[in-house]
Amino acid sequence: MRGLFRENAGEAIVGLLVVILAGVFILFAWDRTGGGSHADGYKVTALFPNASGVNVGTDVRVSGLKIGSVTGQKLDPQTFQVAITIALDPAVKLPADSSAAITSEGLLGSTFVALTPGGSETPLKNGDTITDTQGAMDLMALIGQFINKPSAPAGGDQGATGAKP
Repeated sequence: MRGLFRENAGEAIVGLLVVILAGVFILFAWDRTGGGSHADGYKVTALFPNASGVNVGTDVRVSGLKIGSVTGQKLDPQTFQVAITIALDPAVKLPADSSAAITSEGLLGSTFVALTPGGSETPLKNGDTITDTQGAMDLMALIGQFINKPSAPAGGDQGATGAKP
């Protein structure tokens, strides 16, 4: 048995490294998807007309700083809007009239939910709904409109003959 282990020691070490690497990957994925984060935080719902790019685990930020994450999403059967459940850090007390927008870090950046604090004296509490929202922009539709936009003639409108009046 010892002879077998000596012959395969390199393979055993590689196998151990693969198992350790898999464990690190699982911990990284758990952290990135918001697993267990803000479990003691308060949850609010935001209604969006378009929630493209937002998934469970998407960051929720105020002024660029992560203060929570998306914990669920479903279609509201009455309004046909997407109801996104957000878990927020209990240390952050946002005003009740805060607004939410789905935005990205740039042209190829990741999508996140940006919260803009309002001016109300009463803070958001567990179970509240944010109704002042802005959905995700359809970037491909915007690019398509720009590319397919009809262009005006170079000399202006000169009629069918092209002669100047």
